[in-house]
Amino acid sequence: MSRIHKAFDHGKAFVAFLTAGDPSIEKTLEYVLAMEKAGADLIELGIPFSDPIAEGPVIQEADIRSLSAGTRLEDVFGLVEKIREHTQIPLVFLTYINPIVRYGKDRFFAKCQNAGIDGVIIPDMPYEERDECAPAAKAHGIDIISMIAPTSKERIRTIAKSGEGFLYIVSSLGVTGTRDNIRTDSRDIIEKVREVTDLPCAVGFGIHTPEQAKEQCSFADGAITGSGIVKLIAKYGADAEPQITAYVKKMKAGCTAAGQ
Repeated sequence: MSRIHKAFDHGKAFVAFLTAGDPSIEKTLEYVLAMEKAGADLIELGIPFSDPIAEGPVIQEADIRSLSAGTRLEDVFGLVEKIREHTQIPLVFLTYINPIVRYGKDRFFAKCQNAGIDGVIIPDMPYEERDECAPAAKAHGIDIISMIAPTSKERIRTIAKSGEGFLYIVSSLGVTGTRDNIRTDSRDIIEKVREVTDLPCAVGFGIHTPEQAKEQCSFADGAITGSGIVKLIAKYGADAEPQITAYVKKMKAGCTAAGQ
């Protein structure tokens, strides 16, 4: 069993995302450790990619900054190894299928295992193509985190049954990015999921305020925030740690309040 379950063992979880290498590998290490100290329960590390089709402009620009700074996949693996020198917080990659295939599927998941990654989210890998990576991931003890979107409809239960680690419930149609209102009925999706599995469900896409986190965590097991954190890095760059710390504390407080 991976470390992922630990994120949900002590109440409502806050899952924090940032792009590896933005603004630098060294600063990503600093920000990951700061977010854990501020209350993050699980960290999503985005592997920078030139065509991140599920991402809105905020995270797309972070990918560009990271790639422009020279970040490569081997640098990201090295970052994970450095993180593991300091903490055992659950870590998952968010990446696309192209980098995995180019690197070699077995080689990629073996490297994930050796570095200390617990799971991988692959937004552009349809459920029907899951078996392209599942055997290699399983062989190396890496959870493939399934995403369940509002458009999944009759496939919700099928996707949920094969879930590992936790289920990523997509709260909004379209790409990532902050939203003032979450209109999708994530509660209904999770009720369908609960008919077939007790795997933790964390809601992401658009959540960026403590109030939104509290609302989603009133029925979900956790909330995921990416663009809200990446915006701070875009604005403050190498000096973003105090702002990230304050923001994560507020988001975690929103999640915690839902469980009280």
